[in-house]
Amino acid sequence: MSEARLAPSPVAPARSNQTFRRVVTGTDAGGRSRVVWDGESEKMHAPSMGSGRRYTDLWIWNESPAPLSGTNDDANLGYNFPGPIEGGHLRVVKADGPPPGYDPNNDKDFVAPHAPKVIPPGRMWDRGYNNAFTSPMHKTETVDYGIVLTGERVLVLDDVELTMRPGDIVVQVGAWHRWAVPGSGATMMFDMISARFEDGEAGLGQGPDETIALPADFKMPAGIRPVRRIVTIDRELGKSSLVSDGPAPDIWLDPARPGFASTRVWVTDSTPAKIVFETLQLPHRMLPPANGSVMRYMTLPPDESWKGRVGESEVRAYFAAMGAPGASRFGEGAHPYLQQTRTLDFCAVIEGEVTLVLDNEEVDLRAGQIVVQRGTRHAWSNRSNKPVIVAIAAHDGR
Repeated sequence: MSEARLAPSPVAPARSNQTFRRVVTGTDAGGRSRVVWDGESEKMHAPSMGSGRRYTDLWIWNESPAPLSGTNDDANLGYNFPGPIEGGHLRVVKADGPPPGYDPNNDKDFVAPHAPKVIPPGRMWDRGYNNAFTSPMHKTETVDYGIVLTGERVLVLDDVELTMRPGDIVVQVGAWHRWAVPGSGATMMFDMISARFEDGEAGLGQGPDETIALPADFKMPAGIRPVRRIVTIDRELGKSSLVSDGPAPDIWLDPARPGFASTRVWVTDSTPAKIVFETLQLPHRMLPPANGSVMRYMTLPPDESWKGRVGESEVRAYFAAMGAPGASRFGEGAHPYLQQTRTLDFCAVIEGEVTLVLDNEEVDLRAGQIVVQRGTRHAWSNRSNKPVIVAIAAHDGR
């Protein structure tokens, strides 16, 4: 479907580091991929859950599989937090740190700890203990992929506190948690997917309490940095706990591109998603299950390190190994790894500078910028002399 390209519309005065570049892809009348929107989302919101936090909606989907076409900016779709029951939403949260001389005893936003209560219209519960710079202890009927883009943020569970830094990801599987900022501020991206609590409001983890980890003697391939994966869940009523905190254990390489890695973090195989302890036993490496998602990180070595030494057989072998043999569009464009999948992809540049190659144009991106890829033909090109890391949450699309 052909789409008009709209200029971004600012809706609030910009504060330092408040705006977030979001690139949304689509197609022209001939089905060729291009950029439809490039700029900040119109859905920038005032302080939420405390005066020190603001959020921007980047995309919303009300059903699964998620729609991949249309002329509307779906960041403008309305929803009741924590999101559509049959879909989800993508947002960026900017959290300020407390200023010098901050006195928590005089904080007008302070809420004392209290018994759990449901927040209307439902699917969110709150226990208080928040102020202007710390969110309440809360839980939502969702599975969340939360990635730190800038700064540091402290994840507070009932059994542990963890400091997260850029590139760290937490998979919140319906767990109680709250957030604090130890420094000057932090930015996080949240992909919040509707889930189902099989036991009502308790939302306890279902199935065996097992997790997959890297073997103790595993040696990370040269040029590949581990992805820190944190998984949280409620093992008992009203109490969150840490399931795992360590390198994401599912790493796939491309022999034709030394220094390339696709590191899988989590899989959902339904919408609403299941509240379970682990999902990497599922076979989905790149393409999500029906009505599901795959969260992974991609490390791209410089193109110059493999350019001219990769042909059709090597490219097709890579996509086959990733469980997506039909994704390759080799020969349809200049980039060997041109691809297309029937997925709605949320892509965040974690480190470095990368070029998104489309049929009609190219887009240069840097760390902290986000792409909403709507099933379009594309490739990722690293034209720098350093590795690039991109986080990709792929959702089943139609």
